[in-house]
Amino acid sequence: MSYNLVIVESPAKAKTIKKYLGADFHVLASYGHVRDLIPKEGAVDTEHDFAMKYELIDRNARHVQEISKHAKKADAIYLAPDPDREGEAIAWHLQEILKTKKILKDKPVHRVVFHEVTKKAIQEAVDNPRELSMDMVDAQQTRRALDYLVGFTLSPLLWRKIRRGLSAGRVQSPALRLIVERELEIEKFERQEYWSIEAKVEAEGKAFSAKLTELNGEKLKQFSLVNEAQSKQAKETLEAAAKGSLTVAKVDKKKRKRNPSPPFITSTLQQEASRKLGFTTRRTMTVAQQLYEGMDIGGETVGLITYMRTDSVNLAQEALDEIRAFIGQKFGAENVPKEPRAFKTKSKNAQEAHEAIRPTSALREPSSLKSALSADQYKLYNLIWKRAISCQMVHATINTVSANLSCGDGNNFRATGSTIANAGFMAVYLEGRDDQKDKDDDQETLLPELTEGQKLQLNEIIPAQHFTEPPPRFGEASLVKSLEEFGIGRPSTYASIISTLQARDYVKLEKKRFHPTDVGRIVNKFLTEHFTQYVDYNFTAKLEDDLDAISRGEKQWVPLMKKFWGPFKKLVVEKDESVQRKDVTHEAIDEKCPECGGPLSIRLGRNGRFIGCNSYPDCKYTRNLDENGEIEEPEIIEDRKCPKCESALIIKRGRYGKFIGCTGYPDCRHIEPLEKPEDTKVLCPECSQANLLKRKSRNGKIFYSCANYPKCKYAIWNEPVAEICPDCNWPILSIKTTKRRGTEKVCPQKECKFSEPYEVDETSSEED
Repeated sequence: MSYNLVIVESPAKAKTIKKYLGADFHVLASYGHVRDLIPKEGAVDTEHDFAMKYELIDRNARHVQEISKHAKKADAIYLAPDPDREGEAIAWHLQEILKTKKILKDKPVHRVVFHEVTKKAIQEAVDNPRELSMDMVDAQQTRRALDYLVGFTLSPLLWRKIRRGLSAGRVQSPALRLIVERELEIEKFERQEYWSIEAKVEAEGKAFSAKLTELNGEKLKQFSLVNEAQSKQAKETLEAAAKGSLTVAKVDKKKRKRNPSPPFITSTLQQEASRKLGFTTRRTMTVAQQLYEGMDIGGETVGLITYMRTDSVNLAQEALDEIRAFIGQKFGAENVPKEPRAFKTKSKNAQEAHEAIRPTSALREPSSLKSALSADQYKLYNLIWKRAISCQMVHATINTVSANLSCGDGNNFRATGSTIANAGFMAVYLEGRDDQKDKDDDQETLLPELTEGQKLQLNEIIPAQHFTEPPPRFGEASLVKSLEEFGIGRPSTYASIISTLQARDYVKLEKKRFHPTDVGRIVNKFLTEHFTQYVDYNFTAKLEDDLDAISRGEKQWVPLMKKFWGPFKKLVVEKDESVQRKDVTHEAIDEKCPECGGPLSIRLGRNGRFIGCNSYPDCKYTRNLDENGEIEEPEIIEDRKCPKCESALIIKRGRYGKFIGCTGYPDCRHIEPLEKPEDTKVLCPECSQANLLKRKSRNGKIFYSCANYPKCKYAIWNEPVAEICPDCNWPILSIKTTKRRGTEKVCPQKECKFSEPYEVDETSSEED
């Protein structure tokens, strides 16, 4: 019996594939990438055609050892990582490792590619292997070399000019620019007032609304009415002209078609999962990977969806035939179009040999799999299944009715309504929208039957005040959409881009919207001012196009690297010499220091931006900005004087929030809390001189600290309990709640491991 070794990326996929192949096939997993660039300078040799120095990834060394052991006794080796550039590179790295170990002598090595984990697809792939594509490998190595050189060269510059621990990236930096520029648009936005006028009318006992479109012979624009006085005058004019009724001047009836959205590609799946399921991009890709690699659905392990990293909207003919047959059986032949629908891929670099994301079988309805899937898996599979089925159904037909209602000479209202004549694909699926304020087409708005010349009863004319709104901040779905539109990165990288921006503290996600942090703003300002070309959207997109051209064999990678590296390195050296740290982190303001008379500036500190004296360290004057990052003027307390020096008291902002301070500072240093902290009645275990007080940090988090501060600086995050630790005799314990262990009574001393379960009312507990 022959012995064939198949190597895939994940153990879940290995387990599934093993069931499809015979006893003479052994399947192992590489657990992702097996080699990477050495993590130090010189990993890419810029002096010798960008030669790359690789090393084994520690966490996967034992998996490589296992693969090598089985490869020695194998008759043939099948390299079957994922069907994309990264997968091709993994296959090449595995081959190079086995070559180095001199295992491949006289052994055939095949590259196996499949886009769905089904028995038929796996067997066809093994029966029809191909050679490794060195063009795809070169494209992946170029991408890795570019990311390495940008990171290892630009990140240390950020450390020197801003602070340590920061990073810049070929793709992450333009993505940050998108978020910061949107925030600057919002901050510069000035609200404008405008008014609209609506008529409440009635016909045959049915009430409906109509919007004013023409006033005194002039077409009404957004800013035709800009204040209450104008709208009130317009109302009086209209009421006088109407005399209690409006006349139907014109009725338009139309039918319009709405076509279904194409099947999912990676980016549209991420967007819809965010809109409809509230999934992050990372969560979407993790769950999609599970569905692709194989699930146990009642004794049978099978991949439920096709490969989830794709930018092609094509569907295989076999899949089209199955979907169309299913629609005819489930929804009726009238819902099957005469010809299969074909969609045009937006990306010019899409790999048309790939398929869109679809269920591996349309016959596996989501309801039949619900018991075999987790909640997340079911939700995502349901979304993918519905999108794939609906894309091959007939269009929806929508009846629209619009009526012009006259109100004397030169005054007109317009009423619109729509009904769904034939739901078509909308019976199964309708794509979501970002920041949608208007009604969707599937929400019917009916008008009564109207005829020209008909008199309608006017019940009321209602002016309404409005204000223009700034552009919305990016959510995950809208950010992914913009990244895709600009050609920044690839859909498979969007999850890691977003995670990196959050991990570096460049952006924060609040109420599902991205807000740039002070650090993110300063990093973006530095890069856009000094490395303009490299955070330019078109430059980044062009580089992605070049990588795709390399993967198709249309360009060579070394000339591309030389063209990028020379000017980039020169610019880094120039900026390192010409830009000082204060040029980046200081922003001058028109205000003098109250202590020394020197200039003040907004500066970046460990806890964000603050106002400080430029004469530091000789003068140590500082004060915080307000919650919105604006310069905050101290608030004078009118009816109180400082108990120490009789100077005025003011409300100031410090490191831990607002407090009351003396205007005689620094000669008088009297301070007191703005809100009296709550006494816990638990004696401080450190100084035994005062109780612990319940306080709130500048970020709103509760903590407990000694009332004898600043003489005693003891503080803990968890609620204290006046009980002695039975293990180490520390004078107090604390109540700690975590998702994994629940609520426990623990010793606050790190070196002591005492803990015991603690019964508490769940409605009042705080999660750690």
